[in-house]
Amino acid sequence: MLAEGQEMIVFGRPKEGKGRIFLDHPEFEIVDDEGERWIHMDRIAPVYPLTEGLRQRALRELIYHAVEALGSIPDQPVLPTRLGSSLRNAIVQVHFPDSFAKLEEARQQLALAELVSMQVVVEHRRRSNVSLAGESHAHGEELVAKFLGALPFSPTGAQRRAISEIRRDLASAYPMSRLLQGDVGSGKTLVAVAAMLYTKEAGFQSAFMAPTQVLAEQHYRTLHGWLDPLGVKLTLKTGARQETSFLELQGSADVIVGTHALLYDDEPFTSLGLVVIDEQHKFGVLQRAKLVQRVPVPDLLVMTATPIPRTLAMTVYGDLDVSTLDEKPLNRRPVITGLRPTGKIPEAAAFLRERIASGRQVYVVYPVIEESESLSVKAATTEYQKWQRILAPASCGLLHGRLDSQEKDRVMADFRKGQIQALISTSVIEVGIDVENATVMLIENAERFGLAQLHQLRGRIGRGRHQSYCILLTESEDLAALEKLRVLEKTENGFEIAEADLRLRGPGDFLGTAQSGLPPLRLANLIEDEALLLEAKEIARDILDRDSGLQAPENQSLRRTIVEAGKSGAILPN
Repeated sequence: MLAEGQEMIVFGRPKEGKGRIFLDHPEFEIVDDEGERWIHMDRIAPVYPLTEGLRQRALRELIYHAVEALGSIPDQPVLPTRLGSSLRNAIVQVHFPDSFAKLEEARQQLALAELVSMQVVVEHRRRSNVSLAGESHAHGEELVAKFLGALPFSPTGAQRRAISEIRRDLASAYPMSRLLQGDVGSGKTLVAVAAMLYTKEAGFQSAFMAPTQVLAEQHYRTLHGWLDPLGVKLTLKTGARQETSFLELQGSADVIVGTHALLYDDEPFTSLGLVVIDEQHKFGVLQRAKLVQRVPVPDLLVMTATPIPRTLAMTVYGDLDVSTLDEKPLNRRPVITGLRPTGKIPEAAAFLRERIASGRQVYVVYPVIEESESLSVKAATTEYQKWQRILAPASCGLLHGRLDSQEKDRVMADFRKGQIQALISTSVIEVGIDVENATVMLIENAERFGLAQLHQLRGRIGRGRHQSYCILLTESEDLAALEKLRVLEKTENGFEIAEADLRLRGPGDFLGTAQSGLPPLRLANLIEDEALLLEAKEIARDILDRDSGLQAPENQSLRRTIVEAGKSGAILPN
């Protein structure tokens, strides 16, 4: 790159070493062709993320020449609705801006285009839902009144509000598409039971779908206690287990509880009116769509204990109406949470022994099942033997996703009965496990879990009258990882935790797991660009109002986006 005799301008930080002054990793420009615009100096220079073997200087030059080549391509507006805006100029300014003000203006233009593309997909799904043929699934109030009247506690105001919103949707002839979001322990299952009772009283069946067999069976047990006194017929159907009563009830069960196995078996449904999906972010949009591909379309209620800020909910769940449970039952005690270094295991073990001696039960959670050469983290199967020794004579149990269903059932049954005092587990216990006597959760390698997942795990304790404790153990010294874990020490509010999680790791990961079929965001920030998101929603609605099939030439790129989204459950109108 450099040759003797060249004239150069060099920029860098001067340092002294070995008796001389030198420039550490300097930027430089070779002064050769008079009048040529410099790429690396005398300008606002872009800094790109790199991969191994690629240097910043080489990548910057490649992109500079690629941007220059845009001059030979016909220009077009950034958005079809903004004919005065230049896509070519926005791309030039976002890479090699004339000023920081022009950089932000270009970023906002391109970010708005990204958000419009995303909102067209979401609005499309919403309109597709509304156009489907449904029927009313709520005619009376008697069963719900009996159910609520028999509870040993009063439902929260948020629960009553959500039940009222769902009752209104069920009574409509349009298919319900509603998200019920609420923090861990906010009482989503109670609201879902009310919805299923309205459906039963109208003469229809309900399907209650959970992501794992452990959670499906937990719901089955809970619903039995609530529905049996009301004469509601209940059955369980998963890939590995089918209640013997199922064959007797075939075709006449009022509520069928199951895993995704319900997606592939029409046999139990004779008059499906309502589909309830728990922990909906663990199901893809295609799976969701498959269960409601019936005529008439059943009502759909999806539930999540991973609450998210309003702007993100508008994007991820924009095709759903949203009910939020923002109150916790009065009998819930706060969980005391502490972050400790791994070296404190002896003290933590002593605390676990003390809790077990007082009659309580404990969870010990690991990020992986087995040890791996590529991961320097502890594993449940190997650490299980250690805890058997440390906690003796207490009884320990091992639970993870590779156990067969019968062994999982046996371990969980023994833990519920109190025959197992310490459950050594992976995150398979993340949702749905409800053992009131379990009051301590110790999580090793806590830095390996996401904030939302840690909050879910912590939600397995604090469910009874005894004080509960969560101990987060980490050997990480990474400041970002420690900042993440300290959020859990400060708050139990799931909305605050979700907001912190999004700020720490960005919304891209969340979008990837929560909703498939949405176009990627490269410049838009769903947390900081709320005003742009609201504008994008209006633009998307206006585009679809004028051209519902996206047939106009200026809308062809949006049509291609919808076609791609169609592979994940969206439907393109003719």
